[in-house]
Amino acid sequence: MIDSIWLLAVEAAEAAEEGGGLFDLDATLPLMAVQFILLAVILNAIFYKPLGKAIDERDSYVRNNKVDAQERLAKAEQLAKQYEQELADSRRKVQSVIADAQESAQKMAAKTIAEAQQEAQAQREQVQRELDEQKQAALGTLQQQVDDLSRQILDKLLSSIAA
Repeated sequence: MIDSIWLLAVEAAEAAEEGGGLFDLDATLPLMAVQFILLAVILNAIFYKPLGKAIDERDSYVRNNKVDAQERLAKAEQLAKQYEQELADSRRKVQSVIADAQESAQKMAAKTIAEAQQEAQAQREQVQRELDEQKQAALGTLQQQVDDLSRQILDKLLSSIAA
């Protein structure tokens, strides 16, 4: 490998001695510069400008979509806050309705219990009156039987004393 590099260096030195070496400053230098500039202009017109235009359009598209997405995100966040507020209001209203329903149910239960207690009290009083009436009737019947027995005993005692 070192031999091949050495051979190339020797050949380049021989070519330089003959003229037309590696850096020949004759008319080929300006011709090469013109060719380079012409190539740059052609490449710019054919490849770079359309490519730059496509890149700019894509950049504009991405930028517009990003702005649009940010606006949508802001709107979505605003809607989320609004819905959260409405949800909180709805929860408060539902809790209020539930509390009112519970209070109403408690009042109805208390009223029903009071009515049941009054009815039970009335039935108890009715039963007590009936018992008192039966007791009075039984006492009256018993008093009459006692009177009858007392007369019979008295009649038997008087008839046994008189006889």
